[in-house]
Amino acid sequence: MTDTIGFIGLGIMGRPMALNLIKAGYRLAVHARREASLQPLLEVGAEPCSSPAEVARRAPILFTMVSDTPDVEQVILGEQGVIEGVQTDAVVVDMSTISPSATRAMAERLHAAGAEMLDAPVSGGDIGAAAGSLSIMVGGPTAAFERVRPLFQVMGENIVHVGDHGAGQVCKACNQVLVAQTIAGVSEAMLLAKASGVDPAKVREALLGGFANSRILEVHGRRMLEDDYAPGFTARLHQKDMRIVLEAAHELGLALPGAAQAAQWLNALLGQGLGDLDSAAIHRMQARLHGQDGD
Repeated sequence: MTDTIGFIGLGIMGRPMALNLIKAGYRLAVHARREASLQPLLEVGAEPCSSPAEVARRAPILFTMVSDTPDVEQVILGEQGVIEGVQTDAVVVDMSTISPSATRAMAERLHAAGAEMLDAPVSGGDIGAAAGSLSIMVGGPTAAFERVRPLFQVMGENIVHVGDHGAGQVCKACNQVLVAQTIAGVSEAMLLAKASGVDPAKVREALLGGFANSRILEVHGRRMLEDDYAPGFTARLHQKDMRIVLEAAHELGLALPGAAQAAQWLNALLGQGLGDLDSAAIHRMQARLHGQDGD
């Protein structure tokens, strides 16, 4: 553990992930756009850096965890970006959820600079990030993956090397397709039960014991019953992820009508100013459409 590890992006997900690395005994060099995000890391011994390039100069392995494709491109390829300070044989691990094609392009640029890139988006939300129990989906060279695996094991439990560059992002896109459509499906089931005069809570209880059981029914079904959409994963971020899904489908000439419909519910949430609620609030939009109150 003698090498310094870099971490760029210390928001709701990045901060607990970085803290877990420090708790595991790693020395961290960190950078964030907001001073307030840095403070919890500095209090436990992390070294602040003025730019992503400075992080790259200090760390042979570094992680990025920011919001969207343009943010990652700015951090890695922009002025004072990672590529300006990256060490030969370094591994740059992007754990954001972004475009697979943009990921492949950045991997090529970093490879030309003498470094390797892994795309390693995650599932599990801020709770999984804090618990170190994330699911991590990794794309990139096998040797780089094996080198970083011990660090992944600090942050997550289900760690799968899916394939080459971009494969991790494709896997995360598949995850979001399933999650969005399953939320919409659970919501429709709750609406049908209520409209039929049957207690949705009892319906959910029965379904949890059968083939329809899922984590979405368990966790988000409860949110729908309680009309409690305090975010684990915001509709705003889920909408961004579904945009990436549909852009990838467009590039491939692929019809994903179910994903497109689920994305429209997320669009409606943002249009109503509810983008900071959990994406399970799709149920609130569907309930309003049918004159139900969402409980």
